[in-house]
Amino acid sequence: MRLIVIAVGHRMPAWIEAGFAEYSKRLPREFALTLIELKPDKRSGGRTAQQVMAEEAVRILAAIPQQARVLALDERGANWSTARLADAMKQWHADGRDTVFIIGGADGLDPSVKQRADQLLQLSALTLPHGLVRVLLAEQLYRAYSILHHHPYHRE
Repeated sequence: MRLIVIAVGHRMPAWIEAGFAEYSKRLPREFALTLIELKPDKRSGGRTAQQVMAEEAVRILAAIPQQARVLALDERGANWSTARLADAMKQWHADGRDTVFIIGGADGLDPSVKQRADQLLQLSALTLPHGLVRVLLAEQLYRAYSILHHHPYHRE
């Protein structure tokens, strides 16, 4: 099973790249975490947010591996605890399918991406910078893994 983050946005600050890389390397091969960055479309020339999101959606949907489980990060999604995420990761690992997390661009995700998702997931009720979401998601995936393996990183 692979954990894949598809994120609209590129050229992140070094601290974002370093944070994501740190948690990614902590995960073992059976929970390999990879990042697919997609260049955002520009909102110029009178293009609307809906047009930009629709164009980004084409690239997002094309980047999803066949048969993958898809979780789209959305402010209106389910608000899971880390323990709930750990339970889900245990089930995902058992079925072996790739699991994809999608982080949209500045305008959000097109409805077609949300419809493709198996689950809408909220990381926070707060509005977070998209780069920070990458780091937060990677950390939570590592924390969930540590719960499953009784690693002392997570304390209750």
